[in-house]
Formats: sequence, C-alpha cells, structure tokens
Amino acid sequence: MVTSMLPEPGPEAPLYWQEACRHLMKRDRVMKKLIPQHPGVSLQSRGDAFVTLARSIVGQQISVKAAQSVWEKFEKLPRKMTPAYVLKLKVDDMRGAGLSARKVEYLVDLALHFANNQVHTDQWAEMDDEAIIAELVAIRGIGRWTAEMFLIFHLMRPNVLPLDDIGLQNGISRAYFSGEPVSRSEIREVAASWAPYCSVATWYIWRSLDPLPVSY
Repeated sequence: MVTSMLPEPGPEAPLYWQEACRHLMKRDRVMKKLIPQHPGVSLQSRGDAFVTLARSIVGQQISVKAAQSVWEKFEKLPRKMTPAYVLKLKVDDMRGAGLSARKVEYLVDLALHFANNQVHTDQWAEMDDEAIIAELVAIRGIGRWTAEMFLIFHLMRPNVLPLDDIGLQNGISRAYFSGEPVSRSEIREVAASWAPYCSVATWYIWRSLDPLPVSY
C-alpha cells in the first residue's frame, strides 16, 4: 500500500502534509518514487509576514550569500524589525548597509503598506490565494513569484503552482520530459494530478534538484 511508504514529515509540517503525500504518491508516478527519498523534512513557516517580505526584497537579484550579508547589516539598524521602526531609518544608513536606492524605496513602500493597514494580515486566513497575491503585488518590488513564495512558505497554502519558478520548470523538465524545455501549459498538465496539493508537489520537485529544504 502507498500509505506504508509514506515518509515521516518534519517536526513543524503543515497538518495536511501526510494527506498530501498520500494523494501525490497515489496519483503521480514521479511523486511515488520521489517523496519516500526525503523523510523527516517538510515545508516550514518562517518569521513574521513583514520580515519575510522584507527579506525577499533584500534578496532580489543577488546571491543567497550576498543577501544574507546585506540582511545582517540591515537588521541591526532598527531597534526592532517592524514597519514603524523601519520608517524611522535614514536613507543613508540603509544605503550604508548595502541596499540599492531602489531596494530602499521598496522597503519603505512595504513598511508603509503594513503601517497603513493596506495589507489585511488579520484577514488572510479567510482570503483566497489570488486575493492575497493582489494585495502583495500592489507593493513596489513584489511581483507574482515573490507573492507565491510567500503563500507557500509563510502562509503554507497547499495548492500554489508557481509557473514562473525556474526550479519548478527545471525539475519538471528533468523528471517528466527527459530534460526537454517545458511550456506553462505542459507544467499545468503535469500539475493537474497534483491538485489540491501543488505546493507540496512543487516542494518535492525542488528537493529533486537540491536535497536541502528551501526556505524564504
């Protein structure tokens, strides 16, 4: 039986994780082999909403190592990493931490959206994925991909399919199409059997490329 092959999830796994694994292993030949190869790990939520989004802005278009270095300098500037304290920072100090002028603008816009209640964090639990994405992409510096990563990694929404994600594209190409490039429609075709757990399948596709769990 498929259930006997289910790996133990990570200690902070979402409640739906094992049910998702059961569904995916039953419906998809690649998942049936892939999921048991990664026991004891799963998706985990990190930090609070503002910090998670701020980190995603800091990390745009630079290496993971460089992003970590800039973040460590930046997070020392405010007394606490909250919208109100970030809005009190001087632009020169933020630039001195290694942030570009554009990223400073993005971080200030992010802080303003949170401080002015233009994002409805207390209502997100009741809102659907697309409504949350619409709120987030209204913030400068946050595009659809960043919003989708936020849905997966922070809100741990189970059925997000990030079509523009390079890792997902490469993983599907390798696992389902013998390395041939894949189109968005082909990704959707593969993912049809994943629903309603596309986030979980995507996470395992990422694992097939890099065994270390991704976090944002």
